[in-house]
Amino acid sequence: MSTPFPFTAVVGQDDLRLALLLNAVSPAVGGVLVRGEKGTAKSTAVRALSALLPEVDVVSGCRFSCDPDSPDPGCPDGPHEPGAFASRPARMVELPVGASEDRLVGALDIERALAEGVKAFEPGLLADAHRGILYVDEVNLLHDHLVDLLLDAAAMGASYVEREGVSVRHAARFLLVGTMNPEEGELRPQLLDRFGLTVEVAASREPDQRVEVVRRRLAYDDDPAGFAARWADEEAAVRARIVAARKLLPSVRLGDGALRQIAATCAAFEVDGMRADIVMARTATALAAWAGRTEVLAEDVRQAALLALPHRRRRNPFDAPGLDEDKLDETLEEFGGPDEGDGDDDPDPGPGGGPGGQPEPDDAPRGDGDAAARPEAGEGGEPQAGAGGAGEQSPARAAEPFRTKVLSVPGLGEGAAGRRSRARTEHGRTIGARRPRGALTKLHLAATVQAAAPHQRARGRSGPGLVVRRDDLRQAMREGREGNLVLFVVDASGSMAARQRMGAVKGAVLSLLLDAYQRRDKVGLVTFRGTAAEVALPPTSSVDAAAVRLESLPTGGRTPLAAGLLKAHEVLRVERLRDPARRALVVVVTDGRATGGPEPVALAGRAARLFAAEGTASVVVDCESGPVRLGLAGRLAGELGGTAVTLDELRAESIAGLVKDVQGSRPGSGRAA
Repeated sequence: MSTPFPFTAVVGQDDLRLALLLNAVSPAVGGVLVRGEKGTAKSTAVRALSALLPEVDVVSGCRFSCDPDSPDPGCPDGPHEPGAFASRPARMVELPVGASEDRLVGALDIERALAEGVKAFEPGLLADAHRGILYVDEVNLLHDHLVDLLLDAAAMGASYVEREGVSVRHAARFLLVGTMNPEEGELRPQLLDRFGLTVEVAASREPDQRVEVVRRRLAYDDDPAGFAARWADEEAAVRARIVAARKLLPSVRLGDGALRQIAATCAAFEVDGMRADIVMARTATALAAWAGRTEVLAEDVRQAALLALPHRRRRNPFDAPGLDEDKLDETLEEFGGPDEGDGDDDPDPGPGGGPGGQPEPDDAPRGDGDAAARPEAGEGGEPQAGAGGAGEQSPARAAEPFRTKVLSVPGLGEGAAGRRSRARTEHGRTIGARRPRGALTKLHLAATVQAAAPHQRARGRSGPGLVVRRDDLRQAMREGREGNLVLFVVDASGSMAARQRMGAVKGAVLSLLLDAYQRRDKVGLVTFRGTAAEVALPPTSSVDAAAVRLESLPTGGRTPLAAGLLKAHEVLRVERLRDPARRALVVVVTDGRATGGPEPVALAGRAARLFAAEGTASVVVDCESGPVRLGLAGRLAGELGGTAVTLDELRAESIAGLVKDVQGSRPGSGRAA
């Protein structure tokens, strides 16, 4: 939009606005990760921030926005002569989810580099964002290697492009802001830690506030320029306050008492590493500058903890972010330093609404950050036919998760980058070369030289340089790992409903979900019981959503195994249309029994053979227990063309070995050793 929505017109979202303003005051805080449900003004607030940033002076003609007062000595467009400069608004650059590595960091003209020795460099988005804002919407969907490059540049303040011995470096200091919807998947813990602050946002449940949101949005849509003009004074006031806080920031004193409180808080909440301490110190200092003070107070340390620590306390993707605020207050009181200050000052409230621009904690995340308490298993009676009614038992509590064997899809895929199955990827070990299809991204140097060498005399080579033509260039073929769609098909019938047994089954599925999270898979959940099957969770990147559905899974009734398999087959058919490159792994969790309806066993066999005919990789987790076993799960695995493993064999530390390949292309394999 030509006229952005005014930052000061955003209703509520005090934590979000404060976190963004603190980074505008002190970019060294390390950026903001905004987590929240859709439709909560995440993108609107970020885009509005750029209009508040002061203008920047740049060297005229420099593609890398060098500061004329201290130009980058290593700038590819340098060296710069003193003199000409221009002023322009701070930029906000958006990084699309589907961007390539070359688009992010820039690209070298490999042909000219080889033939002429010229570093012909086309800047990327990191160069465009220098001294401005780099915004990544849906950062959790960005490829991991791009997130790594992005965060490395943010941490070092520079971007490096290395290609076949040719190196280019340029400054890249920017305010990094990422937004994400946790329902679509989480970031890896080490990537979460690289964001300075994290804010959880949610839509207000207050009718009056929701009315005001709608009123302002409609007014803006009707007349963007007029609406922005009505908020011009408030915008100018905040802009001036940012400038004043930046000037005051170097004078802010972080005393020993505040430092003790920061260190004690990070230790009390058992955060890993030292980055949290550093981020808290910088955030508390920025808070003091924003409030117009030169001394960091306990209230600054407390607010810094609420912004910098919740996402660093997560131990696995099923833990809810948040802090125990009572524990936080006790720690601050216990370690309050003598140089803390009395805190009686009452500075002007800022856009956050609280003292010093800090938000009132009405929308702050609550809870101690531990995993949500799982419902206790109730006492269930004997299972009855049907999916509900008297035969339904209360959900059983999952057993403790464990490290599982690696279940991989055979063959070589071409799906999204991940960590499960072998695939042709942009990153990994080089296995060969081919002619490029479209733009060259990864040069195979040896193959390129070999292709060009026989033609040097015909091309009239006279100097030391190699005469390289476009037809000589060869693209490196690389093999890495891909993420798969892991579709769980879980038997929730009465035969699985015994308390201890179903708890063990849920623990196994929870363990596989953790494994899927670590390997960057999509997951889906199909359950069957009574007379039908249902898609409990459509394929998604959010494994914690699958865990929530698993916890509340009721059990009881007959075992419509065929219905469950047919429902899973339909889910896979739809997903192939949406994402044909992503290969699937079907994990059927059952004891192999089939009841209800005419010829249930034969129907289940015919449904299973659909997967075998299509070559879908599958594994059956055999949940049968007791001294007498019928071996039905092994027969089902044979019909599926996959393998069967028991709950004990699923553990990575079992005697059977650490890796189990799923033989999706070998029919009739039955139980694997």
